[in-house]
Amino acid sequence: MSFVAACVQLNSGREIEPNIRVASDLVRRACDVGAALIMTPEVSDMIEPKRPARLEKARDEANHPMLAAFRDLARETGAHLLLGSIMLRESGAERLCNRSFLIAPDGAIAARYDKIHMFDVDLPGGESYRESAVFRPGEAAVTASLPWGTLGMTICYDLRFPHLYRALAQGGADFLSIPAAFTVPTGTAHWHVLMRARAIENGCFVFAPAQSGEHAEGRRTYGHSLIVAPWGEVLAEAADGPGFITASIDPALVATARHAVPSLRHDRPFAGPVALDPPHR
Repeated sequence: MSFVAACVQLNSGREIEPNIRVASDLVRRACDVGAALIMTPEVSDMIEPKRPARLEKARDEANHPMLAAFRDLARETGAHLLLGSIMLRESGAERLCNRSFLIAPDGAIAARYDKIHMFDVDLPGGESYRESAVFRPGEAAVTASLPWGTLGMTICYDLRFPHLYRALAQGGADFLSIPAAFTVPTGTAHWHVLMRARAIENGCFVFAPAQSGEHAEGRRTYGHSLIVAPWGEVLAEAADGPGFITASIDPALVATARHAVPSLRHDRPFAGPVALDPPHR
């Protein structure tokens, strides 16, 4: 049961409505060329650098215009849509959540995933990020059924925690979604090798729709949306700027890769390292 997957690449701005229009147009165009699974990047709804404005603009799930628009879009196109993530306010919570949605062709929400790992770093060149100041981390890994296999859902910085992907693969995932808004320094150094590694070590397809270009307040994201096969081949890669990529996906290649290198069957429990006594001087 081969199918066509599409990764939409965005350059999201500060306001939600214009981002909905751009993303919806690209989803429709991807559907027109046969895509049955269409995915957008992390924070598809907005990239708002100012924390107070971000908190003010965020909506709850029941009233988020991009989620409502994508549910309608799924019904219109008949495709499975992964809304890579949007920022959501929850009642009584002091922080937002960064949530990914899998939407079925009938518009129903098939699965939700809240980003587990928070990007709290100081990068060379002066860039600093403190996601934990704005977002509360998720607490559970999520898989979801598709007509062609099982999807393991993650978001961006999760990419650097291979044990999460191992758990998803051991839990039955054939495909891994990694919608992202990677920085340029980290993307240049690590994006391709980490995406290929997650595919190879788990024998999974990797779908990585990304934000690209310069955003408000001079923030820049890396782009290079990728579709990677279970053996590690890059099947499609986006150029700079908004657009989309597609690739024909043969789910049988998951079994082929796992048969060739059956490491998922070779995992074993082990004791952790024992702290060594400091050397005597």
